[in-house]
Amino acid sequence: MKIRESYYSRIVILMSFAFFMGMSAINAFAQKDSQLIMVVTPEAPTLAAYLSTAQPVGQVASKVYDGLLEYDFNLKPTPGLAQSWEVSPDGKKITFHLRKGIKWHDGKAFTSNDVKFTFEQVLKKYHPRGTLTLEALDNVGTPDDHTAVFNLKVPAPYILIALSSYESPIVPKHLLEGTDIRSNPLSNNPVGTGPFRFVEWRRGQYIRLDRNKDYWKPGLPKLDRIIVRFISDPSTITAVMETGEANVVGFGKVPLNDLKMLKKNPNVVVTTKGYEMLSSVDVLSFNTKRKPFDDVRVRQAVSYAIDRNFVINAIHHGYGRLATGPLNSNYKSKGYYTDNVTNYNLPNGVEIANKILDDAGYKRDANGIRFEIVHDATPYGEQWRRLGEYVVQVLSKIGIKATLRYEDTPTWLRRIYTDYDFFLTSDSLSNFGDPVIGVHRMYHTNSIKPGTVFVNCSRWSSPETDAIMDTATVELDEAKRAELYKTLQKKLVDAAPVVWVMESENTTVHSSQLKELIISPLGTHTSFEKAYFEK
Repeated sequence: MKIRESYYSRIVILMSFAFFMGMSAINAFAQKDSQLIMVVTPEAPTLAAYLSTAQPVGQVASKVYDGLLEYDFNLKPTPGLAQSWEVSPDGKKITFHLRKGIKWHDGKAFTSNDVKFTFEQVLKKYHPRGTLTLEALDNVGTPDDHTAVFNLKVPAPYILIALSSYESPIVPKHLLEGTDIRSNPLSNNPVGTGPFRFVEWRRGQYIRLDRNKDYWKPGLPKLDRIIVRFISDPSTITAVMETGEANVVGFGKVPLNDLKMLKKNPNVVVTTKGYEMLSSVDVLSFNTKRKPFDDVRVRQAVSYAIDRNFVINAIHHGYGRLATGPLNSNYKSKGYYTDNVTNYNLPNGVEIANKILDDAGYKRDANGIRFEIVHDATPYGEQWRRLGEYVVQVLSKIGIKATLRYEDTPTWLRRIYTDYDFFLTSDSLSNFGDPVIGVHRMYHTNSIKPGTVFVNCSRWSSPETDAIMDTATVELDEAKRAELYKTLQKKLVDAAPVVWVMESENTTVHSSQLKELIISPLGTHTSFEKAYFEK
């Protein structure tokens, strides 16, 4: 009998899990009306959201750090640490008026110097997307302690979409200045200005965040504590949500075939709300510098072989939309998106792929194999493992023998983004509110940065597409900008540096008593400052 089909099996798992965690962990996990228990998987490799944009990192760090701005469901900026702001007529200066009386969790005063240091010395240099997003930033002026002025080399209106606590967390200058940013202890012991203070991290077990009694928003946060539990087994995640041992889990970490059952539970809510800012696209990324994927014909052949409808319906139970290229179809509202590109999702895709490889001279051996590769599946849950198994299966139909490798998160990140020791990998990457933030990082030559995660791991590089992106970055005419992005999509889809598989529809599962949880298009990547349990 499968675990999820038996209540008693679930209880056995929970008891075994609790025993493994130890008595101190059990006490920390005791459910209280003012304590929220969030499941995150895999375990965060760091809490330095200014160094890593991994889902587990953002889900935790966004409770500790604040951003200059936050966003409503129309993707419009709302006040954060900055209570107001103005953009100059030429678009080259943004003036932020900061709130007064805010303190870091260690009691030091927050000032504009922290903003200046964060953007000039941290985010612009080390943030995976910040190197491109903030390329136009010349410097940050600080005329007084509560005013920060972004002086831009060229207009960059997209910057106003990139200032949330998740995307651009403001960090304490006094704890980072003069140190190695990458190895500073703040990475694992964060100090922010946010609604929750970091208390402890028991590796492999949990992270504890307590209410910041000195938070600058009166009456907030409403919760006394957040416990972040790390549970890797999908059936156990379902079990703790079903029994109420945990209160929330985001990013589709509950197995999709369990969602139908959980939807019938009056104590549980299943929602797709809270991912509007992300606009994720699930991809298979080629190492375009490694044979055989340095050959565009091989990349195109694999693109034809993947049955995207099968992936959406059989693996993701319908939670997804067909991806046609690098831009999510959510960009239709801006006029940027086009599906007038090469269509790889054809009924006879495998047949087309075999002909391409035959014509390209990749002959099969006596066993029907053209060449062998390793496919590295992203270590983010069961659906990714199942996708990896499907990829291995379908590649065998076109003469490519693939071995599936599924490693822990730090090893996978190092292999893909530092060592480039891979043939083909999978991932889900967000477009965010503007292509400059979420799309350029995947395909621009400047984003080939060894050691920087979730950027151009395929190492695709083209002066032509670089020039299109550079022009779109500074173009203020929306109609002209839209045409540039339509051209970019056509060029990239033909070059096929990745396989665009699906536009993912993530789910968040939470207790029905938990209110005011998803109040932003960044969902569980926000602070939970207003969340509370209805009695």
